[in-house]
Amino acid sequence: MEKKKYSFFAMLARMKYIERWALMRNSAKENISEHSLEVAMIAHALALLGNKRLGKQYNPEHIAMLGIYHDCTEILTGDMPTPIKYENPEIQAAYKQIEKVAAYRLLNMLPDDLRPDYEPYFIESPEESEARLLVKAADKISALIKCIEEETAGNQEFRSARETIHTFLKNMQCPEADLFLQEFLPLYNLTLDELNKKP
Repeated sequence: MEKKKYSFFAMLARMKYIERWALMRNSAKENISEHSLEVAMIAHALALLGNKRLGKQYNPEHIAMLGIYHDCTEILTGDMPTPIKYENPEIQAAYKQIEKVAAYRLLNMLPDDLRPDYEPYFIESPEESEARLLVKAADKISALIKCIEEETAGNQEFRSARETIHTFLKNMQCPEADLFLQEFLPLYNLTLDELNKKP
């Protein structure tokens, strides 16, 4: 008898085909696979900053995994531009529901014995609100980095987005994100040679 086949990872492999910033003129394209890796690394760092500097008890590895999977549903929904997604509460609520349906569709592409292990990464729970806040902050930091990179390359298309995202981050009241912005963000506009200089 032939073993059953599951499409979960073949679907996730398509993350590299979903481009971000579709309404903007980009000097360098970015897909959700690249973005998710950056979000995971930053979210992991935010969790460590919280633990080391702020007395928190985050699980950095779990939060990194939340970052890896945070945009997976866009394989099915596409990347909706931020101005539309947050236009009003009704659109935002409807999109959240669409994301939830897409999350369950992806989970159903897994074998039954693996599904419970992946569900926490796809389905939000109230107990994980602090962890999800770090992922949200990491998501915004990643977007801010993209804006800085585009402006450094001479593309002024992202200037307004940079200002909006920076204000959003300041208003999040996420001390871990504030620490990252102070200690790591300022060097993102340096060249490779400048970054390689010995301190």
